[in-house]
Amino acid sequence: MTVVGTTPPPRLPVRDRTAGRERAGGAVSPMLTRLAAERATGVLERERGALYLAEGRVVHAESPFAPGLDVLLLAHGTLEPGVWWEAVQRAGEERGAARLLLDAGRIERGALEVCHLGALYDAAYFALAPSSTPGRFRYGTGHWFGALRPVPVDAVERETLRRRELLHRLWPDPLPDSAPLLRADPAAAPPPSARQRAVLALVDGVRTASDIAGELGRPAFPTLVDVRRLAAAGRLTAQFPPPAPRPPQALALPPVNDPDITLLKRLRDALEAL
Repeated sequence: MTVVGTTPPPRLPVRDRTAGRERAGGAVSPMLTRLAAERATGVLERERGALYLAEGRVVHAESPFAPGLDVLLLAHGTLEPGVWWEAVQRAGEERGAARLLLDAGRIERGALEVCHLGALYDAAYFALAPSSTPGRFRYGTGHWFGALRPVPVDAVERETLRRRELLHRLWPDPLPDSAPLLRADPAAAPPPSARQRAVLALVDGVRTASDIAGELGRPAFPTLVDVRRLAAAGRLTAQFPPPAPRPPQALALPPVNDPDITLLKRLRDALEAL
């Protein structure tokens, strides 16, 4: 009797999240993780934005590449401009603008939290982008908005990495995220959605994705999703920024053994000797 050995079936493939993170831009800020562990309070300033911490949790984030909280609150009438600016002017260290708005009944807490979290994650995505310069943390520095709903650092990191991976899957080239956008006319492409048509209407060769998000009063990340999908469909391209002007070339000096130079040197030496 012959015994036939059985080979166990191969293991099902498992998605390598580490590889995905490396492909999507690498690790998030180790400094931020350390600040969370020590329950630090202050502001972490990075090349593309800043994150405000209170006892190791993120309470606010800002980036010039993401529409601010004021844009999200005012663009669609969630809050009146006069009410917002009054709260901003009256905000202090003890009572931030968020507390002033809520105590005065100017906005429901749920609506303010939704807008604030959207702005926070938007700005954090840009602030935590890979950087060529080190970050700097200033202890004890707060933000005039106040702490509405603190977010754990690990939640901010997970969401940042999730967004990187999603955008990479849609279109692996990150240039459309920050460069001026140009419309293209593909031979065949699926019709754009209503949201994508609104984006395309503002593509003019000058505006960036962040500019378009601000014009539409939308968060930056959903706009980046639309932009990457449009790029993948061939409906838009990113314009490379113009090359930096070349520095003027220095005039070529004559060789040191030139007879005219030798004569000038002799005249100078003779004058100095007088």
